[in-house]
Amino acid sequence: MSSTLERQAITLGGLPVGEGRPAIIATRVSLRGRPAHEATSALPPGPPAAAPDGRSAGLAQGVTLVEPDTAADLPAIAAHADAVVVGASWTRDIPLVRAAAGTGLPVVVERRPGASLEEWLGLADYCAVEGDGRVILCEGGRPDLGLVRAARAASERPVLVDVTGGPELAAAAVAAGADGLVAGPEGRALAEEAVTVTGGLLRPESPATLPECRAAIDRVDAALATLLERRVELAGIVQRIKPVGGFAGRDMDRERALVARMAKRAPSLGEPGLTPIMNAVIEAGLRLAERRTTP
Repeated sequence: MSSTLERQAITLGGLPVGEGRPAIIATRVSLRGRPAHEATSALPPGPPAAAPDGRSAGLAQGVTLVEPDTAADLPAIAAHADAVVVGASWTRDIPLVRAAAGTGLPVVVERRPGASLEEWLGLADYCAVEGDGRVILCEGGRPDLGLVRAARAASERPVLVDVTGGPELAAAAVAAGADGLVAGPEGRALAEEAVTVTGGLLRPESPATLPECRAAIDRVDAALATLLERRVELAGIVQRIKPVGGFAGRDMDRERALVARMAKRAPSLGEPGLTPIMNAVIEAGLRLAERRTTP
């Protein structure tokens, strides 16, 4: 089903969510349970800030998502936030859901714990009808990444995963197809790493400008460097196990078979293009192993 859906991109503070690389959103504010005089002070000052340049790995430091406590909070949210959050704890408060959807802001619909995929998507559709159609799904709490995959397959809407309670899940969320991460300041580093490395490896991109192309290549290169470092470490273990190590112990038949298998995954390069690349990688690993074993 996912192959027939045209994915939506919704802009938050100048940052497209649902297009290309996963976005990182640093700030989610909840006004739930705050006294009225504290609610406004919890909001960022001034109008919503534009996102930084695309080469920043998609971090939207100025993008703020705000969850209201009551409908009385909505005018201030409309003036200060980039999106209004329909919080997981009150998705059945239909009057407040309707009012939030009518702010003119994009609406982020969190899944209520225990809610089915159909309930989640149905509430998103309701918010789209009550608002201007700009709706983003959000899975938080203890995120069900299987439901994230299912939501992307069943809906064209972007899907965020809130990893503020577990930043270590950022890479898994990107691998599951999340269009963005709500990370908070504490999870920023892990979220950036997930978007750069896991996203560079698994997420296809279609950049339209030279800076976007270079940024996408940078992410692929970061993933490539991570894999090369892992390969070197594993090759070093092999060198310690083999009866004859180093250049004298090279198995050329195995190397040719390796290149043939890789060529099936990289048909554009094929065996002629991959052979010199893998020869250089293998030789670099052997030289490093020699340096490590030389007293």
